[in-house]
Amino acid sequence: MRLPRAIDLEPDARLALGQIVGIMTDQAMSGAAVRWDVERLMELEVRLGVVGGAVDVDDTSDIVTLGIDDAALLLDGMAFTEVASADLPWIEMVRWTSDFVTGELRRYWTQAEWLELTADPG
Repeated sequence: MRLPRAIDLEPDARLALGQIVGIMTDQAMSGAAVRWDVERLMELEVRLGVVGGAVDVDDTSDIVTLGIDDAALLLDGMAFTEVASADLPWIEMVRWTSDFVTGELRRYWTQAEWLELTADPG
C-alpha cells in the first residue's frame, strides 16, 4: 500500500466500491484480458468491510485505510465499468457516479502524488 490514508466511507459508499471490486474480480476470474490481481482485489474488499456483497455488520467504523494505489485500482475499475455500460440506458448516471467518486477519492492525495504514481506505477 502506497501513501495510506484513513478515509471516512459510509456503509453505502463502501458497498458501492465493493460492487466495483466484485465486477473487477469477476472479469479477472473469467480470463478476460484485465490487469487486476484477484488476491489484491479480495484484500481490498476485506479492507472495505464488504463480505459476500454486503457490508460487514461487525465493522462499525466508517474509517477505511486506502493507499493511493488502491484508489487508482478502484478508479481503473470504475472506468472499465463505465465503458462496459456505454450502451445501457442509465449510462449518464454511471458517468455522474464515476465523476463524483473520482473526485472524492482523488482529494486525499495531492496532484504531485498522483503524478508520481503515474510516473512510477510499480
